[in-house]
Amino acid sequence: MKGMMGGMAGLMKQANQMQIKMKKLQEELATREFSGTSGGGAVSAKVNGDNKVLSLTINPEVMKSGDVEMLQDLVTSAVNDALKTAKETSSQEMSKITGGLSIPGF
Repeated sequence: MKGMMGGMAGLMKQANQMQIKMKKLQEELATREFSGTSGGGAVSAKVNGDNKVLSLTINPEVMKSGDVEMLQDLVTSAVNDALKTAKETSSQEMSKITGGLSIPGF
């Protein structure tokens, strides 16, 4: 019985260490910037790991067409591209810590 309790304590310690590493990684990822583009670079977006848009750049040539729908689509696509990169990077980094386990809330 004593060996079982020691094993459980070790497991709890490992889980706690993993949780600390994951929290630290989340904090670090929140400060990183991720970029996305659309329209061959006509629109570019930059987001952070907290999924907040930091900047949006539109090539002035795109504005000359006057096609508002196209511009809206380009902006949406660029932002989604940046968010996808942020999410994929976060998932890859997190799986290095969790060993591929899916842990709710992280």
